[in-house]
Amino acid sequence: MSDLSFGALLRSWRDRLDPADAGYARSARRRAPGLRREELAELAGLSVEYVLRLEQGRATSPSGQVVSAIARALRLTAAERDQLFRAAGLLAPRDHAVGTHVPPSIRRLVARLGDLPIGVFAADWSLLWWNDMWTALHGDPSGLPPVERNLARALFGTGEGRWHLRPVSSAAGPYAFETAIVADLREAVARYPADPELAALVDGLRTVSPFFGELWAVAGMEQLTGDLKTISHPELGDVTLDCDVLTLPGVDLRIVTYTAAPGTRGADQLDLMRASRFSEAR
Repeated sequence: MSDLSFGALLRSWRDRLDPADAGYARSARRRAPGLRREELAELAGLSVEYVLRLEQGRATSPSGQVVSAIARALRLTAAERDQLFRAAGLLAPRDHAVGTHVPPSIRRLVARLGDLPIGVFAADWSLLWWNDMWTALHGDPSGLPPVERNLARALFGTGEGRWHLRPVSSAAGPYAFETAIVADLREAVARYPADPELAALVDGLRTVSPFFGELWAVAGMEQLTGDLKTISHPELGDVTLDCDVLTLPGVDLRIVTYTAAPGTRGADQLDLMRASRFSEAR
């Protein structure tokens, strides 16, 4: 197949599927082999109009849930499912659990940037590794149980992590930070549909936080990339820094870094944190 667009793949695999394999009886009235568009829509829980727009390339940003539903309806192999996700511009789902291993090479890389606050997170926003500058900015996570070192749980949960988290606001507006985390968590669920701990995290937050439930119902699936953040620091007051999120696809980790332009108040505050950490280490 020369055309590997989402619509072309969808049409090709719909034509390939025997209707009987999908539970539909063959009839003499069928003029073409394969599954009808109406049948695919029914199996995937979509409207016929939306399936038509997908095939014609007029709908260009299907969600992970939509692509997963189509892949199941078309009985795609794992390789074909992954190809369909890539054609939709999405990361392919994982059939195993969210990874929590930080490779030594990543640890060495971020250690070279020790004068900046850096945290390494798993796909479910569990904090796996951090440096001294991260502790200086956000407080020391080591006193928390590992399960509470999760950013989504800190934002929406009722455990220790919520009270440990220093207030953070986003230049993008009220609740932009929370909305971005929920959207990214939805994207993780689409990639790891079989992870029971991830499912339990989402179910638990939907139970204890109506706000999380509201955001979950409307959030998209865009990955968090960066923002201008203001952290309320107990000693330095409001600290405004550029926050960038670097995603490592091979290991599905997120490196969160904080920086400030030279000569800004944020840069001066980072210098004070470095000096404080250095004096404590002596």
